[in-house]
Amino acid sequence: MSSEPAGGQIITTTPSATIMASSQLAGSSTPSTTTTTSTTVAAEIVGSTVAGIKETMKTLITTPTARTTTTTSMATPSTTTISSVSSTAAISSSLANDPTKQSVADLSSSLQHFGIVDYCVFVLMLIICAAIGFYFGFIEKKQKKKGQKGSATEQRRGSEALDYLVGGRKMKVFPVSLSLVASFVSGISLLGTSTEIYVYGTQYAFILITLALSGVISWYVFLPVFCNLQLTSTYEYLEMRFDRRLRFFGSVMFLLISLLWMPISIYVPALTFNQVTGIDLFTIIPVVCVICTFYTCIGGIKGVIWTDVLQSFIMIGSMGFVIIKGTVDLGGMGVVYDRNLESGRIQAPEFTFDPTVRMGFFAVFVGGTMLKIQHTCIIQPAVQRFLSLPGMKEVKKCLIIFIIGLVFILGMCIYMGLLAYAHYYDCDPITTKLAQAKDQIVPLYVMQIAGSYPGLAGLFVAGVFSAALSSLSTALNSLSGVLLKDFIEPYRKTPLTERQTAFGLRAIVVVFGMSSMAMVKVVQKLGMVMQLSTTVGSMTAGPLFGMFTVGMTMPFVKTESVLAGCISASVLMGYIAVRSQIDAALGLLRFPTKPVSIDGCPYSFDMSHVVNSTLTGIPPPETAPHAFHHLSFLWYTGLGAATTVVVSLLATFYFGRQDSSEVNPNLIIPKLRRFLKPYKYSSVPVDLDKNAKEMESLNHKENDTTQE
Repeated sequence: MSSEPAGGQIITTTPSATIMASSQLAGSSTPSTTTTTSTTVAAEIVGSTVAGIKETMKTLITTPTARTTTTTSMATPSTTTISSVSSTAAISSSLANDPTKQSVADLSSSLQHFGIVDYCVFVLMLIICAAIGFYFGFIEKKQKKKGQKGSATEQRRGSEALDYLVGGRKMKVFPVSLSLVASFVSGISLLGTSTEIYVYGTQYAFILITLALSGVISWYVFLPVFCNLQLTSTYEYLEMRFDRRLRFFGSVMFLLISLLWMPISIYVPALTFNQVTGIDLFTIIPVVCVICTFYTCIGGIKGVIWTDVLQSFIMIGSMGFVIIKGTVDLGGMGVVYDRNLESGRIQAPEFTFDPTVRMGFFAVFVGGTMLKIQHTCIIQPAVQRFLSLPGMKEVKKCLIIFIIGLVFILGMCIYMGLLAYAHYYDCDPITTKLAQAKDQIVPLYVMQIAGSYPGLAGLFVAGVFSAALSSLSTALNSLSGVLLKDFIEPYRKTPLTERQTAFGLRAIVVVFGMSSMAMVKVVQKLGMVMQLSTTVGSMTAGPLFGMFTVGMTMPFVKTESVLAGCISASVLMGYIAVRSQIDAALGLLRFPTKPVSIDGCPYSFDMSHVVNSTLTGIPPPETAPHAFHHLSFLWYTGLGAATTVVVSLLATFYFGRQDSSEVNPNLIIPKLRRFLKPYKYSSVPVDLDKNAKEMESLNHKENDTTQE
């Protein structure tokens, strides 16, 4: 994968020995500050290198007995200060190209030993997922029909969509909670979060605090409204509160974010599989997509949720093993902490008001909170799962378990990033090209510490694929609901039959599953996955967040005002995303990374390639000006939402205010309903009456069935 993350936030790896070699071997005229040691220290380095070579001949990979410390500090993206104990570039070059060492290509090939047991573990996971989908699509459905046979009550219209999309609103708390965790912690989070910690340090780890904040806001603001209305598509709310234009606008934005995000979720596990097996990305991707599409298509929300439960346990088990074994191999958590502290990776967010600082205090805690709110209680996949529960009591229990589980798993991802650096503290595999992409750091690490144990590498790969499959299946199921409810049913003169509904939902899943597979090649060129997914999502997530915020908290704002706010926010966020990507491609935007070292590598690698990549990675100071579109990617959702709200409020001066008595109080958050004027029930929208009648009919049917 390219080293240019989304939002123009380029990651640069600058080992001291490499930069020193670039200035002397390549004849660079770029000034650098280099502190050299005496000849005695140089002799000691050569001596330790010889000892390392001898040890390397005994085993495939060893930890060098002596290491040299490299410290790199970057005050600004264009200023690099280097302090190294290596005496000359010639020494570094000889360390990298020693013919007595195993080459990086041979080492990479030797690590790709995915055995028969590993393949069996991986294939077994896919088979079980397909079997779960088959059970809920055929066996459970057949049993349900058999139980209803002979009943005089006719099947209620719309029950097919209700069962397929929200499980008849009878799902249990624990499986839904695990499903939310599994779908939220995608392969992007699993590998991307660890890579983020490895490259930039622990500043992003403080995002865990924002999960608790977002949970509290969800509890009191958004979820009570959604659960009271008992919707199937989140965007039905926009038509109830405003009109069909807003519903259409919101649905289109969700489709856009899903189409851009799903290929990313597929690409991540394919990277892992490629790292551990050597099998081409585009050989495994079609297999995984077909299986995921199959069990999502036939199993519906029940199949998706119960496969998520299985995948959650696989994910936690695989990560837990890697963490325990990796920590023991290094000598304990103290060693992990010390090595990361020495490199400057243990760091809190920088307290600054500058929005262009990548991980500033306010970017993490304010921007991060708005980002997580949008993901946990606004977007369709999350709301759809909450609405599969019987009532608000169950929803609140689910939310608590969801937040706790999410903090736990993301905490594991963060620790894995620290663990990977502690292992590679003196030989960075990104610099030496042992890892072909930054997001392959964790799979490479797993193969080195656990590859010799049959089945363990397969378990980890199954865990990564489990995270990705759960997210992909969730997105596909949600897309089918949005398209059916927002694009098909509202524009038909006659209602869909149950057979037409069933066919339409499954056809949508198949079409979008195959299209996601086709778009992976585009994703491959775009950058580091965690920032890329955040950037892509925030282009549409911010305006959507703002739309629902205005709808639920500002009953005096009219449809035209909100529409003006959404369009303005979408244009602004599109401009920022495109401009930041252009600056990233031109090398005008980069952020300081944490130091790495290659002084202790027990294998040889191409030093000239490292020199050239380092030389081209440092832009002149005058080519990196600060600009508004260089703001941190964590601000994207917050900026989009704030723009929507502010422009909507300003537009009320032109379009006028709406009479709050015309707004159904059920569409406003509970804490504000006391301030509304008495509601004019004669102006209830048709959809609200229809929804209430359907719910009443369902309740009567359930009561009749119970009595029988």
